[in-house]
Amino acid sequence: MKKIAVIGLGIIGGSICGALTNAGYQVDGFGRSASSISFALQAGYIRAKGENLCDYDVVFIAVPPKATIDYLENASFKDGALVADICGVKKVIEERVYAKPRNYRYVGLHPMAGKETSGIASASPELFVNANLIITHATQTREEDVAEIKEYAKAMRFGKIIECSAEEHDKKIALTSQLAHIVSNAYVKSPQVKGCDGFTGGSFQDMTRIAGVDESVWTPLYAYNRENITQELTLLIEHLNVYRDALLQGDDEKLSQTLKEGRLIRENIKRGND
Repeated sequence: MKKIAVIGLGIIGGSICGALTNAGYQVDGFGRSASSISFALQAGYIRAKGENLCDYDVVFIAVPPKATIDYLENASFKDGALVADICGVKKVIEERVYAKPRNYRYVGLHPMAGKETSGIASASPELFVNANLIITHATQTREEDVAEIKEYAKAMRFGKIIECSAEEHDKKIALTSQLAHIVSNAYVKSPQVKGCDGFTGGSFQDMTRIAGVDESVWTPLYAYNRENITQELTLLIEHLNVYRDALLQGDDEKLSQTLKEGRLIRENIKRGND
């Protein structure tokens, strides 16, 4: 059986460990803190603390972008090892990997799963059940490597698997994830948030659920994808200005039409997901 290592024992890395271990794989963990290693061992997520990366056939890298790049460029992997990162940005990672020949095989991944909380205490072997997984392709990507990754994805019980280029990934994620976090974070800055207890319902909870981003994690993600995020943010501001102008001008017909446009788009999205 192939030996698997997971670098980074946060919520995603810990969940990968737990899911693969439950599926019968031999998984060891690499973490910066003794406490995360201890937690993973006690929870039964890993078999042992990892020592030498060159001992492993498969390596999942579940750390922030800068650290991911450092591992991919400088770590000593086993010849022919399959190495996959799970970063929320893909183009910059892919470019650095393929900047020169490597002794390992590379596949870029992005699990679309998580919680509002972080750390291995929030990890769960069930985190990926029916979740989406994105696999990015480059001209250098080998189909047999993608097929192997899909076997591990199946073991972790992912649902839908999307395959695309790193460039398409970064454009889509700028909208579906990164912009959404920015909007939520900005929304809670209204002075009306203070003293709104009792005035909130599902809409407020939906809008504020992801406002509590960890800036140490998300700032580098935004920075590596700044062009795509800026384009989406600019477009959002343009759309919001239409609503604002209709309200300021007392143009109820324009306001109604603008709301209708959004409703119809949302209905089309729902039909496409059914």
